[in-house]
Amino acid sequence: MSARHTGIGMTSQRTRLRMVERLREAGIQDEQVLAAMAEIPRHIFVDEALAHRAYEDIALPIGFGQTISTPLVVARMLELVRGARSLGKVLEIGTGCGYQAAVLSRLAREVYSVERISPLLMKARVRLRELRIANVRLKHADGHFGLKEFAPFDAIVMAAAASHVPDALLEQLAEGGRLIMPLGTREQYLTLVEHTDQEFSYKTLEEVRFVPLLPGAQK
Repeated sequence: MSARHTGIGMTSQRTRLRMVERLREAGIQDEQVLAAMAEIPRHIFVDEALAHRAYEDIALPIGFGQTISTPLVVARMLELVRGARSLGKVLEIGTGCGYQAAVLSRLAREVYSVERISPLLMKARVRLRELRIANVRLKHADGHFGLKEFAPFDAIVMAAAASHVPDALLEQLAEGGRLIMPLGTREQYLTLVEHTDQEFSYKTLEEVRFVPLLPGAQK
């Protein structure tokens, strides 16, 4: 990795490890998730002016009215959706800056990520290429419809809030698979959906705040 990737001062590996220790203290127990977040340099996924704040537990703007979620929310969602399982194919709805896809690349064999805002997708593609991440495929598309051509998925992670789980995503979730997303409009709650015995069970968790899932793909 280049010096930009390894970081210095507030973007150094030491700072990243302190973030991981805070996540552990906050209750994250999945060591594979923690190891992935220790490995991926979060600071390269935000604007250079904000890089010194990349390892704080705050959401940061990434342009186009979008944000990179706090490290704790990312860790919590990935721990829940992984469920201590080995993951084959994973679908992410809302690539954003590409950080969560990069972390997922260390947790799954194949990652497919959908983003509706083309400039964000292009930036994410550059960052993933810089890190030589080869098992993530990005697609410019409307996240409501998932990616039927690559289904079924062992896990689906949705980084945008909706009033209900899109039917297409439920259809693309493998038997035994898990989906994690913020559910709700005015009030949003992290919701875990499990597909077992041809049924879907829903578990409502803590309150969160995400941008809404919007229709259509924009240039």
